[in-house]
Amino acid sequence: MEKREQLTAAQRAALEGELAELEGPKRTAIVQAIKAAREFGDLSENFEYHAAKNEQGLLERRIKILQERLRNSEVVEDAEAGRVSVGSLVEIEDEDGGRMELEVSSLGGTGSVSPDSPLGRALMGAREGEVVSVDAPRGAWRARVIAVRAA
Repeated sequence: MEKREQLTAAQRAALEGELAELEGPKRTAIVQAIKAAREFGDLSENFEYHAAKNEQGLLERRIKILQERLRNSEVVEDAEAGRVSVGSLVEIEDEDGGRMELEVSSLGGTGSVSPDSPLGRALMGAREGEVVSVDAPRGAWRARVIAVRAA
């Protein structure tokens, strides 16, 4: 059985919003670009046509990825206060005193960590004040959970 991706309600809504935008206005715009490019004549040397068709392929691939992610996801409830879960904003301090704030999220992006990554797995379920061990590819390290709050 395939593992279901855990999303908060807000994360799921963001994916659904992106999918609606791609399936609606973006798809319509690309169809119009292809139609306009066809009117330029010979398709074998028509850069606009080939660029629009390439963009259409990328768009359709992204739509399929989003549909699959939504189909294989589950919405998680808000976690117990002070305990790390999907959707938590977590501030940690490493062994050298360096601090960072990150969001535990399956969506990725700047400042986020996947719950399936070495750091994400170590943090899941941890409470404020706990020290977690992270088994990362570049070596094990420890971090203290300074603060946990909802994203």
